Amino acid sequence: MADIRSSHGFLAKSLYVIYTWPVVPHDQVMAQMDKHLARQIQLEKDGIMFGAGPLFDPGSDRPVGGMIVVRANSFEEAEAIAKADPMHSSGARTYKIQRWMLNEGSVTLTVNYSDQTMKFA
Repeated sequence: MADIRSSHGFLAKSLYVIYTWPVVPHDQVMAQMDKHLARQIQLEKDGIMFGAGPLFDPGSDRPVGGMIVVRANSFEEAEAIAKADPMHSSGARTYKIQRWMLNEGSVTLTVNYSDQTMKFA
């Protein structure tokens, strides 16, 4: 049987998802937040970060963890990226990595030249 991805022309782009959650009290997690966010911005600027943000339980406004999606060539490369996160290297959070194959979806970007506005959806 043929691989459905190749037979239908799906993207089949491998990315790595780092699920992260706290293992210490909230104040200890927050003590690492500035360093963590600086690292996230650097990953973004370096083209490694695909996307990231907090995860919430239903009905809650307080994050219970986070998800970081990175471009990497292997689990080992994704592991090195995760280990370098100040949240993880300090022991404030732990993590799990899974490979994600991006097959379907879309990105919409509208740039209006007349008023120099942009909309991302």
